[in-house]
Amino acid sequence: MKSTLHKIEVFILAVAVLAILYVANQQYSSSLLNEIKRSNTLNVITRNSPTTYYVGPNGPTGFEYELAKQFADFLGVELNIVVQNEFHQILPTIVNEKAHIGAAGITHTKQREAYVDFGPEYTKVVSQVAFKSGQNKPKNIVDLQGKRLAVVKGSSHAQMLLDHKEFFPELEWKEYPDLTSEDLMLLTSDSLIDYTIADSNELAVTRRYFPKLRVGFNLGPEQPLAWALKKSEDSSLRKAVNKFFDKVERDGTLNHLREKYFGHVNDITPVDSHTFLKHVRERLPKYENLFKEAAIEFDQDWRFLAAVSYQESLWNSNAVSPTGVKGLMMLTRETAKDLKIKNRVDPHTSVIGGTEYFLSMHGKIPSRIGEPDRTWMALAAYNVGFGHLEDARVITQRAGDDPDLWMDVRKYLPLLSNKKWYEKTRHGYARGKEPVVYVQNIRNYFDLLVWLENKGELYDIVAQN
Repeated sequence: MKSTLHKIEVFILAVAVLAILYVANQQYSSSLLNEIKRSNTLNVITRNSPTTYYVGPNGPTGFEYELAKQFADFLGVELNIVVQNEFHQILPTIVNEKAHIGAAGITHTKQREAYVDFGPEYTKVVSQVAFKSGQNKPKNIVDLQGKRLAVVKGSSHAQMLLDHKEFFPELEWKEYPDLTSEDLMLLTSDSLIDYTIADSNELAVTRRYFPKLRVGFNLGPEQPLAWALKKSEDSSLRKAVNKFFDKVERDGTLNHLREKYFGHVNDITPVDSHTFLKHVRERLPKYENLFKEAAIEFDQDWRFLAAVSYQESLWNSNAVSPTGVKGLMMLTRETAKDLKIKNRVDPHTSVIGGTEYFLSMHGKIPSRIGEPDRTWMALAAYNVGFGHLEDARVITQRAGDDPDLWMDVRKYLPLLSNKKWYEKTRHGYARGKEPVVYVQNIRNYFDLLVWLENKGELYDIVAQN
């Protein structure tokens, strides 16, 4: 009898365990993460802007795009980008399950926590009031009253203004559903509105395009940016996002992306931007075809070659430096001799020679170094010499940083002008700060040319600056 009861108890226990395992398996098999893997598609909604997603020289690019692509690769699925340029529609798209993740430079606010979940923060921004140079600088909320103030509908900036209106009842503004933050900054630059509000990272990037823009004041404290996900008891996707961000934070990927997209934007002044845009209109048309021909011949981006040439000579084919370098690409006598160039001030010859010399530097950089770091280092070598670049990479490695990352190497290049350091190097003294400025400037000029051409206004828009 006891034996029979024991068998029954064992049987009941086994059935219970199997039931638990079955339920757990059903829950797993129907989890959102598993559905994404089964469909082999991760749907990410974003917006078109210089800080999130845009079409670059080699296709889709941007900080948010690249981060989302790496997450899709992390999951082993394909990335499907949904572009929504009406910002106020992005979070509802997540809530209505039309996309899995919102990766669009979304600030994590208390109000938004009510209807979406957020992944880990990956940077912090502050809301800044933008105005046009020459106008009275706004210093506080009171200065915004009675002015033409506009923000993007559904943005955190609109919510901040609503919060302030409780204490400043005369504060008025317009919210535009179909205009982007970049659009409103252009309207501000053109004096069609007095002020707009933008995140600090977007304003820093966009001020290069509209050099008349200035920062008035910070509207509030720093706020984190994070991915948005649908609120759900199913935490499978959120856990995967957390795991991914932990990985890219630890292995340096996140820092590398920050450097790639934002590490240079503060290294150009409004005066530099204004002068560059003026020269785009007045000087570039004369040489544009030369850059395009060289780009085709050597499989390069013509805008990159144009950016290098501008940094070298300001697109002046007769330029001559005090040290004797000449032409659009400012070739030395020795380099010209090696390249069998007889006339350094001939525009065509100079562009071809400069491109060949850059590619020779690029070829010397170890192939294990990925892009864009390899290109930035090749540019530094173009400017200061390959030997001095290698000296800086050795110092970088000895300091415990990565000699294969431009963001690390650029910290140590300036040490080449310090006797304490250059005496220990193979190639000695160099003006090490110059290649850092050189590379950062070219990155900015290239960004400007890409942006102008993508807008279809390569010459028209600069007339406004």
